[in-house]
Amino acid sequence: MDKIKLEILGLSASHSQSGSFALVLGEETGTRRLPIIIGMFEAQAIAIEMEKIISKRPMTHDLFKSFALSFDIDVYEVIISDLKEGVFYAKIICSFADGSNYIELDARPSDAVAIGIRFGVPIYAYNSVLKEAGIELSDVEEELESLEPLEDAFAESEGNSDFKESDLKRKSVVDLETLMQAAIDAEDYEQAAKIRDEIQKRGAQ
Repeated sequence: MDKIKLEILGLSASHSQSGSFALVLGEETGTRRLPIIIGMFEAQAIAIEMEKIISKRPMTHDLFKSFALSFDIDVYEVIISDLKEGVFYAKIICSFADGSNYIELDARPSDAVAIGIRFGVPIYAYNSVLKEAGIELSDVEEELESLEPLEDAFAESEGNSDFKESDLKRKSVVDLETLMQAAIDAEDYEQAAKIRDEIQKRGAQ
């Protein structure tokens, strides 16, 4: 299967799920973005390593690294391997230090990324996953009058930019695609992911 190399673009707090974050991965040489909703502790584990913050006591992913290196096991790469019913799956590819006996470990993407960055290994996604769940960033376009009212569409109440599922169901696919592009332009990848999922549901029916 074709693998696409990804980079971590950032973490953003989830507006709709308390204690959750959107991990945004992007093609290293492309324009697709892959937002994945993860838990607070996993987001903290990723952020700590990215910022090179040293904790007083080893965290779970640090312990994994110490354990692996103690037995001459190295991590080779991380792959976002599948998407089933809205759930992402990942693999951690390991081997002994001499390069023998490659092993694939099933993992949550958040754990796989947290471990991968500790080993400094590349992060990939299968092209099939990006085709299904990736969000394409369009080229810079002229502002369209049709997009002007979208600020009101995002706000169900003052200061709230979240969509309810019922609101999305009432919109046409064309409207959803326009709203998703507006969310992408605003770098609100969590909202874009929710709209993407609703569009995919329509296609599966």
